[in-house]
Amino acid sequence: MTFNFSIFSRAGVSALIGVALLWTAAVNGYARDGSKEWIVLKNCQLIPNPANDGDSFHVSAGPNEYLFRLYFVDAPETDEMTPRRLVDQAKYFATTVPQAIEVGRTAKEFTRQKLSEPFTVFTRMSDAMGQSRLERFYAFVQTSQGDLGEQLVRNGLARNYGFKTVPPGLSSSRIELGKLQQFENEARQEKIGAWGVSMGRLDVRPASPSLFSHFAISTNARQPELPTPLTFPSTAKPSPSIPSRATPDPNGSHSKQKTPLGKIDINTATEKELTTVPGIGHVMAARIIAARPFQSADDLKRVSGIGDKKYARIRPYFQ
Repeated sequence: MTFNFSIFSRAGVSALIGVALLWTAAVNGYARDGSKEWIVLKNCQLIPNPANDGDSFHVSAGPNEYLFRLYFVDAPETDEMTPRRLVDQAKYFATTVPQAIEVGRTAKEFTRQKLSEPFTVFTRMSDAMGQSRLERFYAFVQTSQGDLGEQLVRNGLARNYGFKTVPPGLSSSRIELGKLQQFENEARQEKIGAWGVSMGRLDVRPASPSLFSHFAISTNARQPELPTPLTFPSTAKPSPSIPSRATPDPNGSHSKQKTPLGKIDINTATEKELTTVPGIGHVMAARIIAARPFQSADDLKRVSGIGDKKYARIRPYFQ
C-alpha cells in the first residue's frame, strides 16, 4: 500500500503540526457526560458493519442498536480516510503509515473476536462525535476477560490516548490511566502488536496473562433511562416510548450529505466541504488543497489520482 506524502510541504507540515496540537488537546481531554449515572447494557452483541474498527463499533442491546466508542484508548485507523490522524498514530508507534493501517485492521479483527460472545456496556451517553452522521456514545465495554480497551492496549493494538472519565466503581480516572500505561509499557517492551510490526510481531500475543478490570456499579444504583437507539429499517426496532433522534441512511455509516451542483469554490473550499462531493475522500481532498491555486476547476485534472472518469464525476460540483 502506498501513501502520497507529497501533500506535506514545509508550510503544510507547519499547519499540520498546529492542527495536530489542537486535535491532541481535544482528544486528550475529558468527555462531557450526558448523564450523571452509568447506564449498564448487558448481553450485548456486536453488529457487523463496514465502519466498525478496533475502538468504535455498532452494538445491539435487546431490540436496539447503538454506536459506541471506547473511553481512554485509540486504535489506529483501518484506511486512509483520515491522513492527519494516521500520521499522528504512525509517529506514536514509530511505524510507517501503511503499517499503522495494518495494525488498525488487526485491532478491528481482535475486537470482533473478543466481542463474538455476549458482553456488557457501561455508558453515560457522552457524545463521541466522529466522522459518522450517526449519534455515537463513549463507553466501557467489558468481556468475560475484562475491559476491552485494556486488552487492546496490552496486546499493542491501541494506545493509552483518548477521552477520559472516572470508570464505574473507581474514585479517580488516574487509577485507570496508570493501569493502561503499565499495559502499554509492557507491550512496548515485549515488542508486540504495533510495537513489533516492523519485526513481524504484529500477531504475537503477551507471554503471560494479565488481569483486566471488571468494572461494576452499586447494585442499589438507579438505572437511568436508556440512550436513544439508532434506527435502521432492517435491524433496530426502538421502543415506542423512546423516540428516534434521527433516521440515518441505511446504506452505511459514512454516507455523504447531498451537495448542490456548481456551488463549491475550488480555491477556498475546506477539506470538509470537499469531502461532501461524491468520489472525493480525505486523501484526495488533501491533494486538491495542496495543488492550489487553480485558475479554474478545469485544472482538477492535474491533481494526482483524478483521471478522466473521476473528473467527469466531480467537476459539476465546482464553480
